[in-house]
Amino acid sequence: MSDYKLDKIDLKILKLLQLNSKITNLELSKKIGLSPAPTLERVKKLEQSGIILSYHAKVDAEKIGLKVRTFVLVSLAWQKEKALENFIEKLQKIDEVTECYIITGDADFLLKIVCKDIPNYEQLLFKKLSQIEEIERLKTLMTLSKVKKLKLLPFDYLS
Repeated sequence: MSDYKLDKIDLKILKLLQLNSKITNLELSKKIGLSPAPTLERVKKLEQSGIILSYHAKVDAEKIGLKVRTFVLVSLAWQKEKALENFIEKLQKIDEVTECYIITGDADFLLKIVCKDIPNYEQLLFKKLSQIEEIERLKTLMTLSKVKKLKLLPFDYLS
């Protein structure tokens, strides 16, 4: 069902759920101008089609003591056998790596790392990341503060 066609009502639903996934079906139905039953049916179709992936709580990392966010550029030692597969397998076991992207440019991967403090990051860097033999080079980009993070995907919801 991946070729699900979105209409204006679906787009309104997607926008509203991205802004507040805790909105009740009744509130949602009022905002989009449908009764609750067809609203719920539309949400279920969006979920079943894989357009809506999940609902989750957004937790403030700093308030729970995770004060350091870094981005790390990783270059792989491609000459090593199964470098890509081995690197990805080892990376999956490091919880502090919250996101990982294959990229183009000066490195092969971009990692987002979240941890408690600088000593914890240092431990992670020297005891875990540096021990991955498939890594040829690491470059840390330390974040200072967040100036923008959108909840809403940049999409034309008026179509």
